[in-house]
Amino acid sequence: MMIRTTCLSLALALLTISHAAAAPADDSFIAGYAAAVLEREFSLNAPSLRVQNGVISLAASDLVTADRARVVAQLAQIRGVARVVVLEPGVPPPPPPSAAPEPLRILSEWQVGMFPGGVLFKPLIADPRWPHFSATWQHYINDRQLSDAAAVSFGESFAFYRDRIGGAWWEVGLLAGVFSIFDLDSSSFDLVNADYLVGLPLTIRYDDFTAMLRVFHQSSHLGDEFLLRTQTNRVNLSYEQVDLLLSYEIRDVLRLYAGGGYLFDQDPANLEPWSVQYGLELTSPWPSREARWRPIAAVNVQQREENGWSADVSARAGIEIDGVLATRKVQFLLEYFSGHSPNGQFFKDKVEYFGIGTHFHF
Repeated sequence: MMIRTTCLSLALALLTISHAAAAPADDSFIAGYAAAVLEREFSLNAPSLRVQNGVISLAASDLVTADRARVVAQLAQIRGVARVVVLEPGVPPPPPPSAAPEPLRILSEWQVGMFPGGVLFKPLIADPRWPHFSATWQHYINDRQLSDAAAVSFGESFAFYRDRIGGAWWEVGLLAGVFSIFDLDSSSFDLVNADYLVGLPLTIRYDDFTAMLRVFHQSSHLGDEFLLRTQTNRVNLSYEQVDLLLSYEIRDVLRLYAGGGYLFDQDPANLEPWSVQYGLELTSPWPSREARWRPIAAVNVQQREENGWSADVSARAGIEIDGVLATRKVQFLLEYFSGHSPNGQFFKDKVEYFGIGTHFHF
């Protein structure tokens, strides 16, 4: 029943996404899209809405019943939008940009204040434990416990407050996620393991450089059916971790990142505390930026003192589509992992699997 429901949901999502990806990103499309966002998200009818060369303008009088900063943030994330201008009474509209405007160094969707929308530190595409919504089929190679599995995650990262320091941005927020894996070869699709993660990130961004300091808790729990069937000895794995991640983006095509972490208050108490993480992400410049889909690829490597600093390699590649449900993005990815298991108490087990996944980001 769960698989049939999941397949139906994914089919409906694919139909919606394929229709949205086919729409052109010209001014008339942006105007219609913006009007739909205003009506659906904010129950607003804005007669003053205009779009010229990708610039959305609308009168402040049309926004009196809504959170202006949130409206601007939502509209600015529509593919093809150069910027959003709110016209005060008596102020003439700005001149339209030239046909080939210079790329903005500071993204227009970044807003200051409480709950500004979006995050400064972009999600790590190939990190197996980055909080977001996903569903993935995984096939394990020569594994003693699993052959075919479903990996499901629920979670996100949110900004509580954002502001500026000179030419830089900073924000504090929340990240939380649940990462579960189910054995598809068992009679009742047993829950094997669920990891729970919650933390507080502090992020600073200047131009294309971003740094994020996180403090988070993670705990793991085995499924009852899996325990009864396999008689596995349970390990009460839980810990707090502080880590620092540094990211640098090159021309919206290449992203490099690296960082390190330290465990404390860990159970078992003899877990070695240090770890490092690094990787790269590629976003294809083709098709043009006006298109709402593009190929992506990423590799994430983690090395832990507990496992003798051996490399855990996660690689993903596929298609990313922007503007799904107004401001969201979805990724359809082929996946490969080789290294120590990311699933809770099985961190000592070497695993290798490939898979196909759908990933949804706010």
